[in-house]
Amino acid sequence: MDFIVPPTMTTGGIPWQEVLPPRLNGSHGYYNWSPSLLIPETENVSSTEVYCDEVGFTVQVDVKHFNPEDLLVKVVGDFVEVQGQHKEQKKEGQGFTTLQFNRRYRIPKGVNIMALESAVSPEGILIISAPMLQTEGTRCLT
Repeated sequence: MDFIVPPTMTTGGIPWQEVLPPRLNGSHGYYNWSPSLLIPETENVSSTEVYCDEVGFTVQVDVKHFNPEDLLVKVVGDFVEVQGQHKEQKKEGQGFTTLQFNRRYRIPKGVNIMALESAVSPEGILIISAPMLQTEGTRCLT
């Protein structure tokens, strides 16, 4: 079976024909393959920002698709772990849709782990923060 492969490029500059195995290029039965299937959706990628300065340590995670009760933040050793799991029943028919993620962030030396706090902003940003230990000449060491 021969497939007609259009001469197109993915956004990364790699011909999509070289990415997919030959038997998956083009159409096969009910399935149509196109380069757009290879391009990640940037709207669904969660963004994270990590800051550490002389004042303290802060992690900001986009969790707008989760309720605060769907989130778990805990300290394990030198890491802060963030877990999110949101489960909702499908509007039509049976079954559930589940969104989940797990992230770990190393806590830099000099951070007061006992003072670590977390909160979700009205915009859906989880903010985890902790001040530096109160010692002279404290710096953030990652």
